[in-house]
Amino acid sequence: MLRSMTGFGRAEAAGKSYTYTVEVKTVNHRYLDMVIRLPRFHSPLEEKIRTLVSGYLHRGRVEVYVQAAPGEGRSRRVKVDKEMALAYYNAIRELKEFLGKEEDFPLPELVRLPEVLLVEEEEADLEEEWRSLAPAVEEALRAVVAMREQEGSRLAEDISRRLERVEELRRQIETRAPLVVEEYRVKLQERLEGLLGETEVDPARLAAEVAIFAERCNIDEELVRLHSHVQQMRGLLTAVEPVGRKMDFLLQEMHREVNTIGAKASDLTITQLVVETKGELEKIREQVQNIE
Repeated sequence: MLRSMTGFGRAEAAGKSYTYTVEVKTVNHRYLDMVIRLPRFHSPLEEKIRTLVSGYLHRGRVEVYVQAAPGEGRSRRVKVDKEMALAYYNAIRELKEFLGKEEDFPLPELVRLPEVLLVEEEEADLEEEWRSLAPAVEEALRAVVAMREQEGSRLAEDISRRLERVEELRRQIETRAPLVVEEYRVKLQERLEGLLGETEVDPARLAAEVAIFAERCNIDEELVRLHSHVQQMRGLLTAVEPVGRKMDFLLQEMHREVNTIGAKASDLTITQLVVETKGELEKIREQVQNIE
């Protein structure tokens, strides 16, 4: 199934020490380009997340945001820095003696001084946290894939319609091409008769000139190759693997064949059909830029 490169997914999970919110956003990019933003403590998990992303997505710019909030199960304890408290106490007593003050310094005031009381949190087990975080990352990635497939289905329908139009224009060019040579023969004969007057036109010479013209403007090979490229493109619309780059290459080849047809045709009608064909191919190219 065709996939676009635009998608978004969000998921939540609760671990032993943290609760997680995961958001994944994808946009167009020539290759698979990942940006992963994690809380500092979870940075060692970045490579695991990259591996997960690579299993779901193959092309596009992927931004993964992981937010972690302390969970209810995370234990904390209060630690007293006795050396710091004693240093404060001695400094205050020294100051009181210097100022000649006698009042006591209340204990609650002492513990409120900086770094006397420290709150320490139990260090989380990253491997255990990963067992909770990984399913959330995968859930967000599945949501991204579902959105990309939905958009890809719409793109496939549009491209299919435009390929039908390209094939229709190709058939019109194919029908018109033989008439160009015959029209050239008639016009050439009329021109020669007008120039030569009563002198009879040499049939052999006329045939030779027409044959040279026919060879110069022959577009049979280009039409056959263009038809083949259209069929290949249609086949890619139902492929299961990423096909964006293949489609881009095929479109380049189709443009090349159409340009050659326009250069060789020497006919206004075919030139107009070529211009319309190139317009359809350009619209397909714009759609293919968003295909994985």
